[in-house]
Order: sequence, then structure tokens, then C-alpha cells
Amino acid sequence: MPATQAPTLKDIARATGYSLMTVSRVLRGAPKVSAEKREIVLKEAKRLNYQPDPHLARMMQAVRGRKQQRVRAVIAVIREHVPQDGLLSSSYQYVPIDDIRSRAHGHGYAVEEFWLGKDGLTPKRLQKILHARGIEGVIVSPQSMQLPCSKIDYSPFAAATFGNAMSSPSLHMCAGNMTLGIHMAADQLTTRGYKRIGVAVTQWIVNRSQFGYSGGLFHWQQSLPPADRVPLLLFPSNDISQGFEAFSKWMNAHQPDALVTFDTHVPGWLRRLGLRIPQDIGFVVHDWTPRMPDFAGIYQQREHLAAAAVDLIVTQLSQHEHGVPEVPRQIMIPPRWVEGPSVRSLD
Repeated sequence: MPATQAPTLKDIARATGYSLMTVSRVLRGAPKVSAEKREIVLKEAKRLNYQPDPHLARMMQAVRGRKQQRVRAVIAVIREHVPQDGLLSSSYQYVPIDDIRSRAHGHGYAVEEFWLGKDGLTPKRLQKILHARGIEGVIVSPQSMQLPCSKIDYSPFAAATFGNAMSSPSLHMCAGNMTLGIHMAADQLTTRGYKRIGVAVTQWIVNRSQFGYSGGLFHWQQSLPPADRVPLLLFPSNDISQGFEAFSKWMNAHQPDALVTFDTHVPGWLRRLGLRIPQDIGFVVHDWTPRMPDFAGIYQQREHLAAAAVDLIVTQLSQHEHGVPEVPRQIMIPPRWVEGPSVRSLD
């Protein structure tokens, strides 16, 4: 090979004795290639200082994405089924599988969900299933306080997680920026004349946002007169239905004129307390989705969270990166304010 000519797949194939197809599969992180072949090909690619052509790689990625029959691998989405933790109700939103699947299919991957704790699926058993099926990419979506997902050995996988619920092992992570979300909602409410803005959520929500709710509220309140600072309410249980007594005491003690909270249970409690939305109190859903047209809210844009997580997995696989990273990458998706009839209009 001339000194000035960049090495190609053919050069690696010639040096290793393997086919072009085998070399290509190894270099794009495809499963079901033996560890021995993978090691030999990667060693030779490094020796030759092989660098992929980014334009050709993008073209081939698009071709594979258009051909459904060429979906080459599976990304596993790991959920948790721990009913006793009270986090599986409609009060809580998680990244929808359809959003994950849409982005993954564009990269040429299929997606399958696995529920730890359901039908006897333990972390150890799941690990064996993923290994047997040659699945190397996993997206972790914690949905419990017990976090069985943290018991998995991630060394064989390219992995990413949603939110900050699982601090150990520390994987690459995608999350909504709820510090910005709380500031955004507070600014919108202030513009509409609200003065005493309260936030009522659960400890799980605060932890999953890496204290974005509490930190955002406390920082924003520093510009307010002390008399207008409504303390954060943490419901006593993740099961929101059990929180009326604590909520009632907090409302009577602090008299907020606007709330950032859950769309479930709280609107009914306000009616029970004789308060009308929005005539007597402004109401903002802390985690708005399109199925909540009756409320204003903070939209966390989970379709972009899904895309970011899939992109993290695909990048790791293409770079042959597996295991818990030394320096986890953290992608923050900015939320968006959504107008709704539960707050005063700007007119």
C-alpha cells in the first residue's frame, strides 16, 4: 500500500484473511461476530491507522435505515415493575417506547422492552437473555425506588439512562432541564400577575431531576420578598392519592395563588377546598403531555430525550465503547412552556 494512500477495508481484510463483510461488521459494531475475530480485526485496523470515511458511513446508515429487512441489531429498553413503590400510576410520565423506536429504526435498530420484576425477570436472568441474543445496546428507564436496574453488570453493554434516579453505576444520561423548567413556569406566572407560586411534587421527582425542581424554585425565590416565598411541598408518598391531608395543611398555611404540580388528584383536591381553576388559583402541570389539553404546563419534550438516548447508544457501538464510562456524558433537553386554560391569559 503506498505511503500516501489511506488504508481501506480491503487492506484490513487482506491482512487478517477475513472477508470484507466480516471486517465491515466488526468495524460498525454489529453483533454475532466472535470475540477472536473482533479482536484481530480491531488490532489490525489500529495498526494500519484505519479511519472510516464519514460521508460513506452516513450514506450506508441511510441505506440501512430505509430497508427494514436490514435491521441489524436490537436495542433493549430496560424498565422496572415494582408496584409497591407507587411509581407506575398515571401520575408519572416516562419516555414512550414509540419515541425510542422511531429514532432507533432510523439508525437501523429494532427496539424491545424488558420489565425487571415482572414475570420473575431478575437482573441476573435479564443479563443472560441479553447475552444469548447478542444485544449490546441498552437504554435504562428507572421506575422504582429499589432500582433493580442498578444490579445489572453493564460491562458488556453500550448503555444510557433517563434522568438521575440511578446514580450508581453512573451511565451516560439524558434528562430534562427542570431547573430551567421551574424558572420558565415562574416567569410565565409572574407575568400573569401571580405572586405566591407553590411547587408540590414527590421526593422521587426531585431526585430524578437531580434537584432541578427544588434548586430551581429556591434560586428563583431569592429575588422575591420573603413573605412571598412559598416553601416546596414534598408529598409524603409516591402514591399521590394519599397526599390530601399534607396538601390541605400546606395550602392553608401558605396560601399560594398558583401551583406547579401533578395533573392527577390535585385538581380535585382544590375543588374540595373550594378553589376554582383558574379563577381562584393558577394551575400548571409540572410534566405536561399532549393528553392534558385542559392545563398549562411544562413540556419536557420526551421525544427529544428518546432521540438523544438512542444516539448515545449508536455512537458508543460505532466506537466500540462498552461498560460504565469513566466520564459519563449528560445531555440536558430544554423544556417548553405550553399555554392552557388553567392560568390567566396574557390579554
